[in-house]
Formats: sequence, C-alpha cells, structure tokens
Amino acid sequence: MSKFGVNNAPTYIPKDQFVKYVDNYIDCFNIQPRYHTAIESCMYDEDRKRWDTMARDKVTSMVVKYKARFLVVASGENSAENIPMIHGLNYFPGEVIHSSRYKSSSAYSRKNVLVVGCGNSGMEIAYDLAAHGANTSIVVRSPVHVMTKELIRLGMTLVQYLPVNMVDSLLVTMSNFVFGDLSRHGIVRPKIGPLLHKSNTGRSAVIDVGTVGLIKRGMIKVLGGISKIKGNIVEFEGRDERAFDAIIFATGYRSTANSWLKNGESMLNDDGMPKKIFPNHWKGENGLYCAGLAKRGLAGTAMDAKNIANDILSTIDSMSR
Repeated sequence: MSKFGVNNAPTYIPKDQFVKYVDNYIDCFNIQPRYHTAIESCMYDEDRKRWDTMARDKVTSMVVKYKARFLVVASGENSAENIPMIHGLNYFPGEVIHSSRYKSSSAYSRKNVLVVGCGNSGMEIAYDLAAHGANTSIVVRSPVHVMTKELIRLGMTLVQYLPVNMVDSLLVTMSNFVFGDLSRHGIVRPKIGPLLHKSNTGRSAVIDVGTVGLIKRGMIKVLGGISKIKGNIVEFEGRDERAFDAIIFATGYRSTANSWLKNGESMLNDDGMPKKIFPNHWKGENGLYCAGLAKRGLAGTAMDAKNIANDILSTIDSMSR
C-alpha cells in the first residue's frame, strides 16, 4: 500500500486509512469520479453500437448523458435495502428500520428490541443494543459459522497452501474450542466449512465482537423465524409470542441494476445478478460487463476487474487492426 501513500499499514486497516488509500489510488491513475450522480437509464443502441446512458446530478438536478462502447455494471450486489415481506409488519406500531439506518443504541435503552438477521451487521447491532441497556432478541433462522477475526485471517493464509476442506476442518475445530457448542443457544453451524460455504453461497462467517458471550449470559435471546406480527406482538415459529418496541432488519441488500439497465438480459437475471456462475459470469453481449456481483468479496471483484480490462483491451486492439 506504500505505493499509494499508506505506509506501515496494520493487518486490520482503520476506515480513515482505507479512505486515504482510495483517494491516493484515484490520484495515481487520474480517475475522475462523478460524485452525487445517479444513473436513471442505460440502453444499448443497436444502430450505433453503443451504450446510451442518462444520469442525473443530484446537486443541480441536471441530466447528464454518456455514450460508450463498453459498459461495466459495478453498482454492487448490495445496492438497496432488503426488508422481507412479513404478514402484519405494516401495522406494527413501533419503529421499523433497516440496519443501514441504525446509528446508535442510545435511543433504545430499556426498550424491547428485535434484530432480524444473524449476519455480521445483525450480530454487531445486537451486541451494541444489549451492551447499552436494551432488552435484545435476535432472529437466527439459518445456520451460520461464528469465527474470530484471527481465525478468518488464518484460514485465508492457509488456503493458499492447503486444500480448502482441510483448512475448513481446522477452522471448525478451532471455533469449537473458542466458542463451544452453540447449538444449545440456538446457533447451528452449516454442514460445510466456512470457506466452502462462502464460495458456494456467498455468505460470510460471522466475526464475533462479543455477541456470543452476551448470548451465553442470557443478555441476548436467540429466536427462530417470524411467522406473523399482530400489533406489537411478534409470533415466531413454534407459536412463541413476544412484544417489541422496535424491529431492526439486518436482512441484507439487493441489486438494483435491472431498474436502470434496459438491455442486460444477456448477463443478468431477474434479480439483477449474473446468469452464469463464477468464474464465467462477468461478460455479457455488446460490450457489457459486470464486476463485483459474484458474491466473492474483494478478491472476486479484483478477478472481475482484471478479466474485464484485458477483454476490453483485446477488443480495442482487434478493432484497430
């Protein structure tokens, strides 16, 4: 990272240091981002063999038009908040927010709060709430791996030299040693290891920040899936009913590419995600590409970027001959 002005970077990089790296990267390669600009539509012109794009400057409200031979969809798999449809949710009298809007636990002290979703965001929010006086419950519906950040780093290092199933077996054994059997607390581990699970489903292991300890102490209650909501009463699978003052949905995000991309059917499905599986997902027709939509994290995005850059360069070279 020293090439971009960030020397002696620690293993776990703070936010400010990462932002500095990105800013220096932009300067180094003379990239010119268009900030505060939202894409409204993008359509392929068959006659002119180009992509015509309309965007709007959110500061001035002026429409900006772009014309390009190549189009890279890099708007991410996490573009818009995803809140599941639950019977009775619209009539819940308390506060309902997505985790992206969660700011502080101070507003929830002594309140009964339900966190829906057991990924990293859900687990961290549950910890913050419980540690600051909220009566906290969390919905854990799907199996999940719980690791420490040190275990994740170890796994990412070892997998470069050992088979993934061997590394997964080691990580699971060490996780058992650190956390014990979490199934009696309502947290069930997937049948396959954390690295293979990430590769197959795109779901990362949860990095514990202290949540497991609070669950074991009874400060955070683990509940099953929600059946329905009646007023401020939430009914769970098994007919368990509890009253809540607020519900925080840590239920992830969804792609919004299909809302503005009008000719993306060669590459994207109805959910705005690649039709083809990794590693052949990144290229569509007519100079259309996607980066960062394979649920493979930063490493997968880097692979996409290299493939796309090489393909565009090859196309340009063939056009100039």
